Amino acid sequence: MKDNIKEKEHFRNMCFYEDEFRRQGYKIIAGIDEAGRGSWAGPVVAGLVILPEDVFIEGLDDSKKLTAKKREELYEEIIKKALDFSLGISHVNIIDSRNILRATYIAMEKAVKSVKLCPDMILIDGRPVSDLGFPQLSIIKGDSKSISIAAASIIAKVTRDRYMKELAPFYPGYGFEKHKGYGTGHHRRALQTYGVSAIHRKSFKPVRDILRKAISNQQLAFS
Repeated sequence: MKDNIKEKEHFRNMCFYEDEFRRQGYKIIAGIDEAGRGSWAGPVVAGLVILPEDVFIEGLDDSKKLTAKKREELYEEIIKKALDFSLGISHVNIIDSRNILRATYIAMEKAVKSVKLCPDMILIDGRPVSDLGFPQLSIIKGDSKSISIAAASIIAKVTRDRYMKELAPFYPGYGFEKHKGYGTGHHRRALQTYGVSAIHRKSFKPVRDILRKAISNQQLAFS
């Protein structure tokens, strides 16, 4: 009973920004967040969620604080209870050609453009994003301070994790189904063993260094 009361109190605290903007007359409030920004491989995925005013989702929190199983459970509940949600993806070619920050913004812009409901306020985790076309508030560590951003962080994370698992059989040995492209010891060893794959971010230093080493070794072999 005490845990349930504590959970509800935590949820209400995370409703602060949504409640405040509704008091100011805003009605369609969206949260937006990304997953995969720091990964060495695969896309960056942005999630956008618009929740109803009277919603309660037990256990909702920053996706990084949750287990994979809990994220999957919450994902299903979020998409059932949300008024609307959408996704935006920037693949490796965009990341390498435009840089990860711009690729993240492009993914967010795609999510905003594909949502059916028209938000009158967007809550964003981290820095403000230009060119969204709607009023916005950027909130540092917003995924632990806003239910809308937390929900967006979960659908982005679950979607990206599922995608990396689907890719894993096409790139055996790299372990994408486990680390999802992030920089682990196993991932680094796989890069050293198998080289840089088509879904690796060649603009990221750990990948770039291994690629340069492979090119250097090839040049020595032919010299």
